[in-house]
Amino acid sequence: MINEPLTLNSQTHSIGLVGIIEDFNLKVPMPAVISKVVRGARKTIVRDDGVITELYPYSYKPEGLIGNLKFAMRYEPIDLGVLNALFKTIDPALLESWVQKEKTSIFVRRAWYLYELLTETKLDVPDVPSTGYVDLLNTDLHIVASSLKRKLISRQRINDNLLGDKNYCPLIRRTETLKKAMSEELSEEAKTIASGVDSTILARAVHYLYTKETKSSFAIEGEAISANRTERFVAALHRTAEFDTSDKQAFIKLQNSIVDPRYAAEDWRDIQNYVGETMSDFREHIHFICPKPEEVEDLITGWMKMVERLNGSDIDPVCAATATAFGFVFIHPFEDGNGRIHRFLVHHTLAHKGFTPEGLLFPVSAVMLRDSKGYNNVLSSFSSSVQPMIDYALDNDGSLTVHNETADLYRYWDATRFAEYLYKCVAETIRIDLKEELGFLSLFDVAMKAVMEIVDMPNRRASLLIRLILQNKGILSKGKRSQFSELSDDEIKTIESAIESCRAEN
Repeated sequence: MINEPLTLNSQTHSIGLVGIIEDFNLKVPMPAVISKVVRGARKTIVRDDGVITELYPYSYKPEGLIGNLKFAMRYEPIDLGVLNALFKTIDPALLESWVQKEKTSIFVRRAWYLYELLTETKLDVPDVPSTGYVDLLNTDLHIVASSLKRKLISRQRINDNLLGDKNYCPLIRRTETLKKAMSEELSEEAKTIASGVDSTILARAVHYLYTKETKSSFAIEGEAISANRTERFVAALHRTAEFDTSDKQAFIKLQNSIVDPRYAAEDWRDIQNYVGETMSDFREHIHFICPKPEEVEDLITGWMKMVERLNGSDIDPVCAATATAFGFVFIHPFEDGNGRIHRFLVHHTLAHKGFTPEGLLFPVSAVMLRDSKGYNNVLSSFSSSVQPMIDYALDNDGSLTVHNETADLYRYWDATRFAEYLYKCVAETIRIDLKEELGFLSLFDVAMKAVMEIVDMPNRRASLLIRLILQNKGILSKGKRSQFSELSDDEIKTIESAIESCRAEN
């Protein structure tokens, strides 16, 4: 694998899914993996934005639609957006002829099943003769939904291991980054950190982490948060594992609890909304165009079925949280509150699947807030892939109208980059936020005992003194010294030394 700019000569030809896109002029986002044949050796080139170009010698060059389709089924990750657009375009007789010739081939069976799944049209061919079942998604290339009860399709002898179904189905490629992240067993790491902490300290840490997550989630949206809304969102986070993602009213109730009452929803949105910003000349710069309001009900229903399938699967929890949470925010079913619910759903999935230690929470929003550029970049990667396919107009009043059908852009999408990003957030919040908070509280308790042995101070005064000393690298600053005029200089120095000893021991 090589990380370098891609420079190709005129003897390069697109094959596989990209070859199909070009041959049929399909209006779809480009797949994350681009295959080409070149005069040269086999090579993999990875761009900084994650796009992978696979270069193959000319001996791999397929012929025509069926050749490209067979190549894609054999060597490339599945892209339902491309295949869905293709299958709406072609004469089914082309596939029927291919199936008749190679009906027991793994690759023809995958394409055949996907055609009938996506188009809901049955090809005029008999079922596959009795033979072994094969996975629809190649598990070497994809993260799959391996259910305790396999979804076996007898017609093509296929095990459907998609994350969702025809109505809603992102895909996650099994990259080296994800394989490494999954091998690190972050869940066990977090449980080990929490298990060695005194129960009283852990309870205080839980309160802090839930409040930190709430404030960070609102801060990402630039929202001021009242004490009342903080309390409601913290309460919702405490019950996140039990939240019913199949219940529309549960979502409406949650949305109502976290937004200004004037923007509380009674149903899914019925307006066309978008995410943008007003420029200095009062023009609107569009960052993200949401699905059309008439598409929301169908998309969110498909999303709910996907979540149900993921919850009943042994899929990696962080990958499940990715498909669930980012899928929700891309559908954007409410006028307001979508981002906060999206991050709430990260916690729901991780808790529901037992990834998070019981009663704890990873403040992923704090990581996203610290790295707002990275968070915005990963969100923009989806928007930039679908926006060129949307025919829209924006009037002088800021009202946006979408003229074409766009539901499939949000229905079938590549969630790989988002899974890699979420894993990074989870790792950071475990190794920094969780560890630092538990470590700070342990140190703070030991320091409190040491200070009280030197001077029997009121708890609140002692707590403030310790925080000020710790914040200033073990020394009470001259500017803060006047706040403790009742203490002598010798007492202050003794307290500073005691706190430093506590830090050294912890």
